[in-house]
Amino acid sequence: MDFALIGTAGYIAPRHIRAIADTGNNLRVAYDIADSVGRLDGAFPEAWFFTRQEEFDCFCRRCMRSDTPLHYTSICSPNDTHAAFIENALHLGTDVICEKPLALHAATVDHLMEAERITGHKAYNILQLRLHPSVAALKERIDREPDGLVHDVDLTYITSRGRWYHASWKGDEARSGGIATNIGVHFYDMLQWVFGPVRRSVVHLRTPDRVAGYLELKKARVRYFLSISARTLPAEATAAGMRTWRLLEIDGERFEFSDGFTDLHTESYRRILSGHGFRISEARPAVDLVERIRTAHPEGLRGDWHPLASLPADNIDFRYPDCTHEAF
Repeated sequence: MDFALIGTAGYIAPRHIRAIADTGNNLRVAYDIADSVGRLDGAFPEAWFFTRQEEFDCFCRRCMRSDTPLHYTSICSPNDTHAAFIENALHLGTDVICEKPLALHAATVDHLMEAERITGHKAYNILQLRLHPSVAALKERIDREPDGLVHDVDLTYITSRGRWYHASWKGDEARSGGIATNIGVHFYDMLQWVFGPVRRSVVHLRTPDRVAGYLELKKARVRYFLSISARTLPAEATAAGMRTWRLLEIDGERFEFSDGFTDLHTESYRRILSGHGFRISEARPAVDLVERIRTAHPEGLRGDWHPLASLPADNIDFRYPDCTHEAF
C-alpha cells in the first residue's frame, strides 16, 4: 500500500518511516516545511518530497484520481496541526495514522469522528504504550481483580530538555498543549486503559517545565509528576548520567517498563493494517483529561500530592533577552 507522510523532519518521523518499511509498504510522498529530510534515503529514496503544502496537496489529489491512489496518510507534525491534517486526509480519501496527541480539545475529536462518518474512512491514533508487553500484562491482571479493589499509584516521568524546547513550538502551550499534553498524554491514556476512567482530577502544580497532580480512577489513586527540567532528576539518575527518568510504582512496588519501546510503532502499524488499530474514539478520554489539566487552576500542595511537586521552581526566564542588553 502507498503512504503519504506529513511532518517528515520531526523527531518521531523516523519511527513512522521505519514502520512503513518494516510492514512492507511504500512511502510515496512526504511533506514538511523543513527540508532536512535525508532520513528518507534509508528506506524510500524515490519518495516525492514537498516543502509547500499546496504542492503536496496537489500531488495527493492527482494520486487519488489515478490508477494507483494513496491508501494511508501518516501524520507526525506539530500537535496543533494534527486535527486539520487528519480531516484533510479523510476527505482526500485515505485512512489516517496520527501521532499523539490526536487533538488539543475533546470537542475536536468529536468533530473528527463525524468526519470519519461522512467520508467513510478511518483515523487511528498511535497509542504505543498499550502494546508494551508489560503494560498489557498489567491490564490483564487488573481486569481479573474483584471490583472495589483500588491501587495506590505514583507516576514519575522526567525527560530533560534544553532551552531550545521553550523556543520551539513545543514550548508554546497554544501549539503543544503544554507539558501534560506533549510528554504525558500517552501515560494518561495508559493509566485510564489499565485502571479505568477518571472520577476526579486535581492539579497541584503547573509551570512551563513541570506539572503535578492527583487522579482518582476507577481502580487507582494516582499521584503524578511530569517534568522536562533536569534539575528535578533524582540523585541516582544524575549520578548515572541519565537525562530521562521513568518510574511507575503500584502499591509501593516498582513496575518496570523501561525497555521494549523500540518496535512499538511498527507493531502499531501492523495492528492498524490488519484492522485492529486504536480508533480515534479510544483516544478521546486522554485528550479530555489533558485539556482539563491544562485549563484547571492549580491548587498548590494540598491533599495527596506527589513528593517531587515540592521541589523549588527553576526560576528560569525562558524569554530571549533584548539584543541590546549587555547580558546577551
